[in-house]
Order: sequence, then structure tokens, then C-alpha cells
Amino acid sequence: MTRLFATGAAVALTALAPISPAASNPAPYSHALSVDHALRVDHHSGPVDARYRGDVKIRQQQVGAAGPGGRPSTLRCTWAGDMTIAREARSPAGAIMSRVVTRDAVLTGSHVGWCGSQGKAIAAQVAARRDTLDRHIQAVAQEDHQVLRAELDRFHGGTSVG
Repeated sequence: MTRLFATGAAVALTALAPISPAASNPAPYSHALSVDHALRVDHHSGPVDARYRGDVKIRQQQVGAAGPGGRPSTLRCTWAGDMTIAREARSPAGAIMSRVVTRDAVLTGSHVGWCGSQGKAIAAQVAARRDTLDRHIQAVAQEDHQVLRAELDRFHGGTSVG
């Protein structure tokens, strides 16, 4: 029998260098966000603590054009948050099992205007959707459960007692 024990999630937001408003191609990543999740898997070799760290980076793309005098602008900044989740689990024997999963566009949004002036608005929108990020990393941890169990079984000879 397998039991999972979630011990919570935490989030931290860090703003990186702003993006030039003149950029019309996809901009490099402009914000970083980290989400943590931990759980315990009961295995016949003993309890295994697994830690998941999801790093979310926001990429921005400037779309539209600035209108000439007297005409409206069609400028929009579209953004998407891509998440890279790194798992590290320690077996009772001391072995470290790691895995990395990448998910594109976990969060998406857009704002009117130049991307360079939208950093605070995007950061606020991402922070307001923390629950979405927490649920996503928990879902990835659940999906990873069978992979982790298979790694543990291979490491410990494939004997399944509990």
C-alpha cells in the first residue's frame, strides 16, 4: 500500500531585468517564480521523502503596433508562464533519484501596452493565481508517483512487500 503525505507548497516571486519595449520578437524570460511541494512515499525499503521544485518563468511577446497621432494603438503584451519541475527523492539507502519535467504555458495572460511597462501587472496577476501553480505542482507530483515507485523498485531489486 502506498500513502502520500503532502506537506504544503510555498511560492516566491523574483523580478529579473525588464524587457525593452521596442522588442517585437518573443522576449526572453522576464520573471522567475518558485513553487515547492514535498511528500512522503511509503515503500517496502522505507519511507522516501520527495521534494518538488517548480520554477516558473514568464516569457513575454509584444504584439500589435503603436498608432500614429490621433489613432488608437493596438499594442498588447502577451505572456505565458512555463514551469520546470525538478524532483529529488532520497531512498532510505541514501540514493538520490531526480527527474525534471517541463510544462509550457501553465499560466497565460495579456495586457494592453508595451511589455516593458507591464512587469508589475504581470507579477500581480501571477501572484493572484498562486493556487493554480500549487495545484499544478501537486498534480505533477501525483503523476510522478508511479515513476518514482519504479525507480525505487529498480534500485532495491524490484521486491514489493508494502
